[in-house]
Amino acid sequence: MNLPNLITILRILLTPLYINLLIYEYHGWALTIFLVAGLTDGLDGLIARLANQRTKLGTYLDPMADKLLLSASFLTPAILKLIPIWAALIVVSRDLILILGALILHLTQTSQDISPTLLGKSTTVIQLVYIALVLLFIVLHGSTVSLWPVLALTMGLTVLSGLHYIYRGIRRLNSE
Repeated sequence: MNLPNLITILRILLTPLYINLLIYEYHGWALTIFLVAGLTDGLDGLIARLANQRTKLGTYLDPMADKLLLSASFLTPAILKLIPIWAALIVVSRDLILILGALILHLTQTSQDISPTLLGKSTTVIQLVYIALVLLFIVLHGSTVSLWPVLALTMGLTVLSGLHYIYRGIRRLNSE
C-alpha cells in the first residue's frame, strides 16, 4: 500500500459522501467533495509516476475508482432530475461495456492493455468538468440549460472513446 493507492481509496470513500450530499440537497458541499474527488483522480497517477510507485493494485484500483465516481456522478443527478437521464445512461453503458470487454479478454486469456488512452483521459476530464459545472450552476441558482454545448461535447467524447476502446479490444482479441 502506497500513497497513490491511498489517494485512490480516498476517492472511493468520497463517492458515497458525494451521493448523500446531493440527495439531501447540500449542493455546495457536494460540489466541494466532487472537486476533491476529481482532483484525486489526477493526483494519484501523478504521484505514482513521479515517485515511481506504480503498483499492480493501482493499475486496477484507479480505473475502478474512476468508474465508481463517474457513474455515481451521473446517475445521482439524473435520478434527482438535475441532468438528463439519457446522459447518465450513456456514461454508465460505456463503462459497463468496457468492463464486459475486459472480462471477455480475461476469459479468453487474451492479454489486456488496460492503460487509458488520451481519448479516454480526455473523456474523463470533460465528464468531471460537466458535472462540476452542473453543480456550480445549481449552487449559484443558475439554469443549467446553457450547459447543453458542454453536455453535447461530453456525450460525443463518451461515445467516441467507448467505440475506440471497443476497437482496441477487438483488435487485441483478433491478433491473438
